[in-house]
Amino acid sequence: MLGKHQQPYEDFYHSTHENEHLDTKTELLVGLAAAMAMNCAPCTRYYLLQAKQAGITQGEISDVTAKVMAVAAGQKKLQMQEVISKYHIDLNDFN
Repeated sequence: MLGKHQQPYEDFYHSTHENEHLDTKTELLVGLAAAMAMNCAPCTRYYLLQAKQAGITQGEISDVTAKVMAVAAGQKKLQMQEVISKYHIDLNDFN
């Protein structure tokens, strides 16, 4: 049995596919990027299958993948800089 919040979630999620400002291709590419960024394999699979049906190209998928990778790498770089700063670690002391 599903919890009481399942149906409101399902309603909300499906409403995000019926937007008034993004075309279908953009909506699918944004969804794919979000799924990848959130590390949701079932969602990534869903968006890849939908992208294929919508005629999205391998190159477009590659561009989205690269953008997600760049943002993730930037976040990890910032995370490291924050730790170094917070704990006063000098990387010049490492040999």
